[in-house]
Amino acid sequence: MPFDARTLAAPPADRSAADARAVARWLLFVAGLVWIMVAIGGATRLTGSGLSIMEWAPIAGTLPPLSEAEWQRLYDLYRTIPQYQLVNAGFGIEGFKEIFWLEWIHRFWGRLIGLAYVAGMAWFWLRGRVPAGLKPRLVLLLALGGAQGAIGWFMVASGFEADRTAVSPYRLVVHLSMAFLLYAMLVWTALTLLRPVPGRDAPPAGLRRLVHISAGLAVLTMLAGGFVAGLRAGFNYNTFPLMDGRLVPEGYWDLSPAWKNVTANIAAVQFNHRLLATAALLLAGWAMVRAWRTLPRGRVRGAVMGLGFAVALQYGLGVATLLLVVPAWLGTLHQAVAVLVLTGALLALHALRRPAPQPAPG
Repeated sequence: MPFDARTLAAPPADRSAADARAVARWLLFVAGLVWIMVAIGGATRLTGSGLSIMEWAPIAGTLPPLSEAEWQRLYDLYRTIPQYQLVNAGFGIEGFKEIFWLEWIHRFWGRLIGLAYVAGMAWFWLRGRVPAGLKPRLVLLLALGGAQGAIGWFMVASGFEADRTAVSPYRLVVHLSMAFLLYAMLVWTALTLLRPVPGRDAPPAGLRRLVHISAGLAVLTMLAGGFVAGLRAGFNYNTFPLMDGRLVPEGYWDLSPAWKNVTANIAAVQFNHRLLATAALLLAGWAMVRAWRTLPRGRVRGAVMGLGFAVALQYGLGVATLLLVVPAWLGTLHQAVAVLVLTGALLALHALRRPAPQPAPG
């Protein structure tokens, strides 16, 4: 960040505002890295690359293999797991290298995020530029980021179990949920630093409630999508809007106990994802109409409209991904645009915060 002598000469209030803006820009930069990480994670999963590295080596794993002996050692490790034996048997060390690099990039990008966060936090902290009251939040984000690395390995390790060729859908959803949580906390904190006080114009209460429900449904759709990804359910029922000619697919309640259908039944998991997505689309669309009719042109109306457009784009990508039977590039784009929807929800919810209280008349 360039040095600006005017900051030191500015009044304390101005320096505080400048510090808040600088910290917000840093947090948004880290959030952007997380967004890219989510997209890389989607590509890693869709190409079957996620189990290619069977060691958790936070320091030593920073560098890729630098010798043929090391490549052979890692390849020999990979050949011991079910994914190789049942899916990739005999594809050779060159095939192994193809799936290795994407997983290595995924882990390297995670280390890059950690470095960007720790370096930025230390820079602001040691110079006394962290806004008042923000230090506990920054420490919490650091702890959650470290936990995400451990959760990632916990997820990968599930793919080494007997008869498994992919990671546990439950652990995948936990890992994805933590990524969304970290991203949301980074963006929300940055937005609050940039706009610490809500506006004084109260939007219609019904609109605020509608946007909250729309955002909640969008997040539930993303989590349901995690189970679709974990079960590879998108490779089934590749018709729309019906599922093999039925509104509700046959076999929706086949599993016992009944709750397992929500997370382990391919037909039910895909149907639930479609249903939640459709509900989110309808409510976000209605919120757009309400905002257009009741709000003046400006940041608040723009935020609600942006959420609606993001949900519509994601819905269209989801349908296209399904009909084209999940090509890796489109599935990766679909996962990346989920973060755009989350961003739209955060912007709309932040813009619709309850207005600041009016000062008492003197």
